[in-house]
Amino acid sequence: SAPVQVQLVVPVAVVFSSGSVPGDLPSPLPFRDVQEMEISVNLRTSVTSRYEMAYRATTAQEEAALAMATAREADAALRRLQDVSMGSLTMYVVPETSSLLPQGTSIYVGRHRSALVRAGGSLAALHTHLRQVTQVMSFTATSIAAALSDRVPDGRLSPDARRSLKSSLGYEITFSLLNPDPKSHAVDWDIEGAVNRYVKPVLDKLSLVANFSVDSQILYYAVLGVTPRYDKESSSFLLSAHSLPHVINPVEARLGSSAASLYPVLNFLLYVPERSHSPLYIQDKDGAPVSTNAFHSPRWGGIMVYNVEAPASPHASLPLHVDVDMARVMEVFLAQLRLLFGLSREELPPEFLLESPGNEGLADWELDHLLWSHTVENIATVSTTLTSLAQLLDKIGNIVIKDDVASEVYRAVASVQSAVSKLAMGHLHSAFQASKEAVTSSERAFFDPSLLHLLYFPDDQKFAIYIPLFLPMAVPILLSLAKIVRETRQHKKEPTKMD
Repeated sequence: SAPVQVQLVVPVAVVFSSGSVPGDLPSPLPFRDVQEMEISVNLRTSVTSRYEMAYRATTAQEEAALAMATAREADAALRRLQDVSMGSLTMYVVPETSSLLPQGTSIYVGRHRSALVRAGGSLAALHTHLRQVTQVMSFTATSIAAALSDRVPDGRLSPDARRSLKSSLGYEITFSLLNPDPKSHAVDWDIEGAVNRYVKPVLDKLSLVANFSVDSQILYYAVLGVTPRYDKESSSFLLSAHSLPHVINPVEARLGSSAASLYPVLNFLLYVPERSHSPLYIQDKDGAPVSTNAFHSPRWGGIMVYNVEAPASPHASLPLHVDVDMARVMEVFLAQLRLLFGLSREELPPEFLLESPGNEGLADWELDHLLWSHTVENIATVSTTLTSLAQLLDKIGNIVIKDDVASEVYRAVASVQSAVSKLAMGHLHSAFQASKEAVTSSERAFFDPSLLHLLYFPDDQKFAIYIPLFLPMAVPILLSLAKIVRETRQHKKEPTKMD
């Protein structure tokens, strides 16, 4: 793979409120220092993370915001006062006695790009906390390794690292309602209302990362590929964890959306089990029921089983009318969407408190988290694409490179260089945009129809094609040439005899 050298710079403001300044500061406020960390990927790929810390004291307005009753209110008030550029973080250090943070919590991560950190007495203790929280809010070695998963030696990656979707310029999301038994269940779901209410705010926020299109469908008589097992004790049907992979294939054949799509498709399936298999519950590996009654498949999507309550009287008329509780369903699907994008909250020490992202579905710093990893992944993808293109052009000596292909290659190289230099300046948003342009240009060049290597034959193939055509004509020509040669030789020999 092509060499990639990237330096990720995160501007971090560390703001001390009154009564929280540790006694052992190396110099009076304000001052700056830099912390670097090497993220090892492989020999040809080096990623350095560089946290540029600027230490200062609070302003009067910040002090007033930190005097609010709760951390959430303080977070909202501070947002109006801080640097909101993407990829930059602000850490507010509050005194150890501060009542803003609940008992037992030393770090509160808000919805935006700031955190509250309880002063730990000494600078060393504070540094440990700052390092933890800056990594959570920007990128960890794991998230960068996952973005470069194609370059990482196999054994070195946790299985989770390959779960999240590859970076793409667009994604298609399909919501499908599977009703295998329409004779018994007439199912209604207000998918349009639910998408507008729950999914749209999340996708509006993610629109910076990629383009999204959403569609929905209802499939009748679509059954799961596995027959659930009947459990006498609970008089219900069970799907065990190890049978879940076999559930997807038969259903996928009916979905039919991914074949015609340019972009990765995310499938979210709501399955209403037929009456003969109701109620149906999903079990985890240990045989315990899964609370959401849903499961997800990395890079593919998720399935939720929606049980219908049996009618009170056995003589109720069929089909039963079912109104799906969309709030419950969307809560599960949005959690799965976060997992697919690698936004699952990592296991954090108990002294961390992360604010829930609310109806936007993801916090500002989580969006940055995505941008960091997608930018790095895009840079790596472009360098691989351009290297492959160069190798192809080297192999075929007589290939014709059109001007528009050449200009796309130049544009891709310029955009990658711009992305790398913007990352080194700590300008995340413009770095991400440049990396996206680089991907577009490099793919346009790589997939240009004029560069199909099938258009250019190697020399041995040319001979193989043309010899059978010329051979029948060549035989009489060669014979007459031989005859001419023989006759000239005879003419030369004859005069010597007469002597």
